[in-house]
Amino acid sequence: MNRSEKAEAVVELNQIFKDASLMVVTRQSGLSVQEVTDLRRKVRAAGASYKVTKNRLTLRALEGTAFKALGPMFTGPTAIAYSKDPVAAAKVIAAFAKDNEKLSIVGGALGENTLDVAGVQALASLPSLDALRGKIIGLLQAPATKVAGVLQAPAGQLARVFGAYGAKEDGAKAA
Repeated sequence: MNRSEKAEAVVELNQIFKDASLMVVTRQSGLSVQEVTDLRRKVRAAGASYKVTKNRLTLRALEGTAFKALGPMFTGPTAIAYSKDPVAAAKVIAAFAKDNEKLSIVGGALGENTLDVAGVQALASLPSLDALRGKIIGLLQAPATKVAGVLQAPAGQLARVFGAYGAKEDGAKAA
C-alpha cells in the first residue's frame, strides 16, 4: 500500500467513524475466510458493516471523531463493526463471538461513551430500534383500543338484553 492509498484509507475510515453511532472493536485470530464471509453476511443483514483495518491507519482516522478514546484497543489483529443503529452491530458480533471462540470483543463505543466488553454485551441484549418503535406504537394504540371496547360494551349488552327479551316474548307466544 503506497502513501496515497494509505491517505485515502484514512479519509475513508474517518468518514465511517463520523457517520456511525456505534463501533465495536473485535480481535480475530484464526478465523477462516468462510467464517469471516459468514460474519460479514450476518452483519450486513443487520444493517451494519464489518471491516478489518490496519491499526496505524485506524489510529490516524480516529483523530477528530467521537471514537478517539478507542485508540488503545487497536493492538494485534483487530477489526471493527459499525452501524448507525445503536444496537445492530453489537447484537450480531456478540452472537457470533458466543458461537465462535476465534472472535472476541475488545470493547466499543456508543457515541462518545466508551464501552468495555460487558457494556457491548449489555447493549447487544437490548431490543433493536425498530422493535422499540413497535413497542411504543403498541403502547400508544392500546389505550385507544381499550376505550373503544369500553364504549362498545354497553351497546352490546343492551343488544343482548333486547335479544333475550325478544326470545322470551317469542317463547311466551309459542306456548
